[in-house]
Amino acid sequence: MKYEPLFYFLMGILFTYFAVDSAEDGIWDVTTMLFIMIATFDFGTAIRSLLKKTSRS
Repeated sequence: MKYEPLFYFLMGILFTYFAVDSAEDGIWDVTTMLFIMIATFDFGTAIRSLLKKTSRS
């Protein structure tokens, strides 16, 4: 997929926004941590996809 890294990067930004928005009660809240973990996964997947595409070229 040509736009796969962009998709995961945008999803990472979206879940980071959700994490910041839900951090009103504190950063150690379960939902905040869940959003942070999902955003980390998305950013990691985007970086891995970019590195894989550049190594193939």
